[in-house]
Amino acid sequence: MAGHSKWKNIQARKSVQDKKRGKIFTKVTKEIMLAARQGGGDPDINARLRTAIAAAKAVNLPKDKIDTAMKKGTGELGGEALDEITYEGYGPGGVAILVDAATDNRNRTVADVRHIFSKSGGNLGESGCVGWMFDKKGVFTFGRADHSDEQLLEIGLEAGVEDIREDGDAWEVSTSQEHFQAVQEAYASAGLTPLSEEVTMVPQTLVPVDVETGRKVIRLMEALEDYDDVQNVYVNCDFPEELMQDE
Repeated sequence: MAGHSKWKNIQARKSVQDKKRGKIFTKVTKEIMLAARQGGGDPDINARLRTAIAAAKAVNLPKDKIDTAMKKGTGELGGEALDEITYEGYGPGGVAILVDAATDNRNRTVADVRHIFSKSGGNLGESGCVGWMFDKKGVFTFGRADHSDEQLLEIGLEAGVEDIREDGDAWEVSTSQEHFQAVQEAYASAGLTPLSEEVTMVPQTLVPVDVETGRKVIRLMEALEDYDDVQNVYVNCDFPEELMQDE
């Protein structure tokens, strides 16, 4: 969980640049389409879609674009046919990396992802080579100044909360993918609004790296996330604290 949090903090420092390039709009639009295709266009019964819409609103994606993406996903409107693919590979220092992609051309995307890996000191592996090192979890974060761990546990335990950990000035609450919606609804019913909520891949163990290797891993991850077909990047790297102060 700590590695997940550190990468999110590192990502936050480049989010303004991403927004200027418009890449974040592309990613949230694709996620809405994929979520609607998978679970239907009603966010009240589709937790993935509800989370995707919240993420889109957080970056100020216009409502008409949200509605259009939902209709494309459900087939009400024509649009590109997107496939979801997960690539697996190794980064500098041998760290494990998972890459979620959404593409309308598998051949193009795998060639481009392989090139990004090799150019950045990593290599794309076979399916299954590192996926077993990660678990799919629902993760909620709450400000420690606003909530206690006892409160979060009391409300979420019956719905399926598995763990609550301190992470700086926030609490990280984790649950299984299957219980994500139930926990989401439990907190919403109690009037609690998380700072963030998502279903993500959490590494089972973390691989410590030195500062130089950590910077190389970050460059690879940023290169992958800058590619339009990539939706998410996950790594089992334990980044040194020094990197948290890097500009």
